[in-house]
Amino acid sequence: MIRIIFSLVIGVAALVQPALAAPVELAANAPDSYVVRKGDTLWDISGKFLRRPWRWPEVWQMNREQIRNPHLIYPGQIIVLDRSGPYLRLGRRIGDGKLKPQVYTDATEQAIPSIPQNEIAPFLTHPLVVDEKRLAQSATIVATQENRLYTGQGDTVFAKDVTPSVDTWHIYRPARVLEDPLTKEVLGYEAVHLGTADVTQHGTPAALEISMARQEIGTGSLMLPADRPELLSYVPHAPSTDVEGRVIAIYGGVSETGRQGVITLGVGEREGVEVGHVLALYRYRGEVEYKDEESGRKEKFELPEHRYGLVFVFRVFDRVSYGLVVDATASVKVSDTVRTP
Repeated sequence: MIRIIFSLVIGVAALVQPALAAPVELAANAPDSYVVRKGDTLWDISGKFLRRPWRWPEVWQMNREQIRNPHLIYPGQIIVLDRSGPYLRLGRRIGDGKLKPQVYTDATEQAIPSIPQNEIAPFLTHPLVVDEKRLAQSATIVATQENRLYTGQGDTVFAKDVTPSVDTWHIYRPARVLEDPLTKEVLGYEAVHLGTADVTQHGTPAALEISMARQEIGTGSLMLPADRPELLSYVPHAPSTDVEGRVIAIYGGVSETGRQGVITLGVGEREGVEVGHVLALYRYRGEVEYKDEESGRKEKFELPEHRYGLVFVFRVFDRVSYGLVVDATASVKVSDTVRTP
């Protein structure tokens, strides 16, 4: 695919978000330039230049659309730091060694991702969250091959409500309810991915062959159209509006997690959350009571919140999203707060 790399100088008004009060701080020993290598991520590269990697888009000399979909960064390119801004520019060393616009051909699959995709690959295509609307739109397995109680890979199943234009389906069952830990609002249902099936004959019911089975599949199992894999190459950036929510679950059913852990957030599209957003993690420290020994007077104080980490949002649903913990100095727990950094 032909990609045109621009070294643009764009005013502050064209940056991905308005300038913040706090200046962007460079990382200790930030290099003047860096050659992108295979295996790098945008988050790793950000950390080489900036103290807070999520603020990288603020110093990029690119417009909003280039920031949102940066399939422009490939191994072998040079990222240059201009300390006067600071600004980051993208270029390639050619001829006399100066950075110039260049046209070249490269495969999209080699583009540098935002975060390690091996950590989140299982979460990109499988149905993770379903709400009442998606439950109502799901297809249902009504019979199995030779009336077997459970089926596996290579077996045939029959399902109703199969959309004629869709040939590949994910099979799932709703699991635990996802609710806001404070308001108790039901935000959706976490789905257990059972397998995948391909339509061999459309009709009512349709016949499907199970191409992959993770768990036992039987009559009553639900199905949703298989999503196309998402190429996650969004540069990390803060939301342009105030977002606040809670950690509502930790994937795998454990009570806490740390860096590189996947967590479920009680905010989604309706709150303006999108893939690539970086949110800060906070913990409520509670109240303390102080008693003056001389007067006996008691006072109550609410302790300030503890900001202890960052989460990178990589998949978004209507009222729920999934994020990868990219930085944490404490364990992440259910009911912790997430907020625009």
